[in-house]
Amino acid sequence: MSSFMYQNHFGLQELPFSLTPDTDYFFSYGHYADALNTLLVALRAGEGFIKVSGEVGTGKTLICRKLLNTLDDVFVSAYIPNPMLTSYGLQAAVAEELGIPITQNYGHHHLQKLIAERIIELNKLGKKVVLCLDEAQALPIETLETLRLLTNLETEKRKLLQVVLFGQPELDVRLNDPQVRQLKQRITFSYKLLPIDSNGMHAYINHRLVIAGYQGGNLFNHQALTRVYKSSRGIPRLINILSHKAMMVAYGRGDHMVAKQHVASAVKDTEDAQLRSKKHSLFKWFAAGLTTLIALGTLVWSSYA
Repeated sequence: MSSFMYQNHFGLQELPFSLTPDTDYFFSYGHYADALNTLLVALRAGEGFIKVSGEVGTGKTLICRKLLNTLDDVFVSAYIPNPMLTSYGLQAAVAEELGIPITQNYGHHHLQKLIAERIIELNKLGKKVVLCLDEAQALPIETLETLRLLTNLETEKRKLLQVVLFGQPELDVRLNDPQVRQLKQRITFSYKLLPIDSNGMHAYINHRLVIAGYQGGNLFNHQALTRVYKSSRGIPRLINILSHKAMMVAYGRGDHMVAKQHVASAVKDTEDAQLRSKKHSLFKWFAAGLTTLIALGTLVWSSYA
């Protein structure tokens, strides 16, 4: 079944729930808006290290790209999407992002010097240099130390290189290693992304539909939205997956509104959502059993009283 076919069925110009971190779909709501504002304020204030952490699928990459698109011409940004690099690999990646030609196999010291000279040059031009690293939990300990050394450049007023780390909760574990305690002490701003709340998720789904060109009324009924929220735990990536699949099911059945049964089919086809549903069912079974035991215990106690 072609997903493009449901675009015409629902009157869409494009797919609303793509997993690609498209900044046009950035949802400025709650802690997502707060995280972006925190980053902008911290960078404009000249802070050294900033950290944004969150579980898989909570939208860290999208916020990172939105930040890079929002920064004005005063900033020169360097973006490294996959920092699973050696110390030299990180230096080479930063040099490339800053427009430093690497014509030969420089040593660590010489490459560090070239980067420092470039940052100082940009600073004299009135520019602020920002290095953003996505998936920062993958940074080896040695590379984290190299990153710290890159930020040693500073004037009496501020750091000449600012760093924003985006990573999963494992990043916090990595930063607790005694070998990188100096870097951890330099983190002046931290923000933790949490799953979106129920009301926010309803607005989030409508927001993406409108951006994709939808002009009708509510496309998802209340029961469908409730099921999406319970199965996704408010994680944007899972919300997108379930919403996309539910719309495909609705289209396949010729329906023009997404209902609970369409979402149920999507959940059955999504392993992470299934896992959540099983845990939820087990909890309800346990709670019901516990209530029954308490009631029986009360009855037995009463009979002896």
